[in-house]
Amino acid sequence: MPELPDVEVYRRHVSATALHKRIEHVHVEDAAILHDTSAQGLGRALRHKSFRSTIRHGKHLLVEVNEKKWLAMHFGMTGDIKYIHQREQAPDHTRLLISFDNGDRLAYISPRKLGQITFTESPEQWLQQQQLGPDAIALSEADFMDRAKDRRGSVKSWLMDQKMIAGIGNVYADEILFHAGIHPRQPVNRLDRETCKRLYQAIRPVLEGAIEAHADPEQMPSGWLLPHRSKGEHCPACGEALATTKVSGRTAWYCPQCQDS
Repeated sequence: MPELPDVEVYRRHVSATALHKRIEHVHVEDAAILHDTSAQGLGRALRHKSFRSTIRHGKHLLVEVNEKKWLAMHFGMTGDIKYIHQREQAPDHTRLLISFDNGDRLAYISPRKLGQITFTESPEQWLQQQQLGPDAIALSEADFMDRAKDRRGSVKSWLMDQKMIAGIGNVYADEILFHAGIHPRQPVNRLDRETCKRLYQAIRPVLEGAIEAHADPEQMPSGWLLPHRSKGEHCPACGEALATTKVSGRTAWYCPQCQDS
């Protein structure tokens, strides 16, 4: 699933390519991705308009059409968004194609049709309705400590709870816990203050580092877990064989030697 770094890469891509271009045509290939609007309604709202700005909160991308209309996007398990030039073919599994007056297009891609697109008049109000926690990069240490206080359940499940912290999913929870030296099944309420602080201090560097690497594991530092997060690989720090465990139905990768707290 696209997580905060992926969606921030998408946001920057849209901002660099698709803003301030007049929209000439909107083609919805599959209306299953639309929520609280129709293909016709989407077309009427976007045609002859242009995108003005973008914001991201957690795993959600919001694109401004005008001061009272924003396009809110979630990318499901495998979604993507790409700006394609006039002579380029639309990617496979394109569910929405927005054509601009210069002949270029913006493609919303959702192989499993689990993404979602809707309109909102107010990003702030819409994010509240989604019951999302603060964005993981913007989260203050005091707020983090308060949210962790007396929480039950595993630390990995808590990091992935979007109502607590928005933006962290299965992959980056593993990376953050690796950097902090914490076992993914460790109960949150058993973390002492210093360990909890160490966890907080790992979040922003991991997420910002992943963004700078364009959310591509091959471009991430070799000392990170992500480039080694597969069967038969070893910890880049100590050489111990990496292990897996199930946490809330998801596979967690970790180093038994380095993540013993």
